[in-house]
Amino acid sequence: MPLPDADTPWPPKQFAGIYRDLRVDDAWYSGDHKRLAGVYRDQPRREDGRRRLWGRLRHPQHGRRDTRLHIPLAGDIATTSADLLFSEAPVFTVEDTATQDRLGDIVEAGGIANTLLEAAEVAAALGGVYLRATWDASLVARPILTAVHADAAVPEFRWGTLVAVTFWHELASDSSTVWRHLERHEVGRILHGLYQGTPDRLGVRVPLTEHPEVAPLADSLDTEGDGIATGIDALTAAYVPNIRPHRKYRGSPFGRSDYAAPLHDLMDALDETWTSWLRDIRLARSRIIVPDAYLRDHGPGRGASWDEDREIWHGLNVPPTEGAGITLSQFAIRVTEHQTSADSIVQQAVRSAGYSAQSFGLGDQVAATATEVKSRERRSMITRSKKARYWAAPLADMLRVLLMLDRALFTPGLIPERPRVTFGDSVSEDPQSSAQTLALLQQAQAVSTDTKVRALHPDWDETAVREEVDRILAETGQAVPDPMQTGLLS
Repeated sequence: MPLPDADTPWPPKQFAGIYRDLRVDDAWYSGDHKRLAGVYRDQPRREDGRRRLWGRLRHPQHGRRDTRLHIPLAGDIATTSADLLFSEAPVFTVEDTATQDRLGDIVEAGGIANTLLEAAEVAAALGGVYLRATWDASLVARPILTAVHADAAVPEFRWGTLVAVTFWHELASDSSTVWRHLERHEVGRILHGLYQGTPDRLGVRVPLTEHPEVAPLADSLDTEGDGIATGIDALTAAYVPNIRPHRKYRGSPFGRSDYAAPLHDLMDALDETWTSWLRDIRLARSRIIVPDAYLRDHGPGRGASWDEDREIWHGLNVPPTEGAGITLSQFAIRVTEHQTSADSIVQQAVRSAGYSAQSFGLGDQVAATATEVKSRERRSMITRSKKARYWAAPLADMLRVLLMLDRALFTPGLIPERPRVTFGDSVSEDPQSSAQTLALLQQAQAVSTDTKVRALHPDWDETAVREEVDRILAETGQAVPDPMQTGLLS
């Protein structure tokens, strides 16, 4: 299919509901006050009729500032999700040695581990993310893996499988005109288009040379004038759902956000609780009330003031029988009530998102082994395992696409393979616990030297493990010479 026609509504009408929901999730993820107020301007009340904190219109008057406080729980949830998946870089393995070496170069030099951290965080917030393979021979001699956010893509699915996708982003403009660059990925081809339109319509399509940000792409287009052949028979993009099913759009291939419980009302209530707490603190500041006679007159039209640092006062004309004097005013701060309410809201929110409270520093934080940590955070570990299964297949597909592009563009003779993806352990055993465990197994004669080396170094390959085992056996005098090599047997 070609790029969209001129003056098409954008985003397309069939994705209006999805994009509307993404806008709300993005506002909470960003933590930006203006975005939060913007998305709730037209829906200021919750389902129970109460007015949302961020749905209230605030018009600062007489220098007063907006005192609403935002707690970035949404960002914490997204970051925790990414940390559970990719805080330790996954391992990618293939059979061919040369391919394994080249894959290692692409992964290491391209910082793919960091790209996956970014992608996983965005997927948790927006319900999914796209992995895109691209290249720039003038920059580096290898393919590049990038992450594209869900609110910058228009996908096409068939039987739940991504068959094409159009990525888009707005370019810089010094007028009311909105410039959009559209990048459509199809099997074997990538199309590029530049549109000059309005905030809600694509407008007219113009040559890429009309905008400096995309003008260099014009030199790469093929004879048909709007695309670049990839040289491979695979799609150069993949969709990774955060988790399925989408509870609002059941049956759709889209993933759901971690906030889709939904948590929006809970997060609004958390902000309202903290705003109230800070209001208590603000109102509880000590204030001194003094009679007019205590004020120092600065002359006609200059007002009067009270000097709280003055130590000696005299000549005050205050009747002794009226009880007039200095009065201190200070309100109580409801710390316990606010703290309990805030903790309860956070615990309910993270539980609804699929995580354990301990993952967010709630509850007893005492020293524990990795096994004990996993037991306490069982709900988080279950959610992590489910998300890892959604990540494994598209990630392996995209790594194979990178290898295919590398063979077509940079490394002729390379044998592309679909790698096996092994996710790292999000909770690592501390060295002391590992040593004690292996020592007990050694005492019981229930573990071999080879197994101990593999347990301590799970990232080592066969050659490194074998060499380390040989060194240990030689140092401990356990190495047995091969009879065939020593001539003992003939």
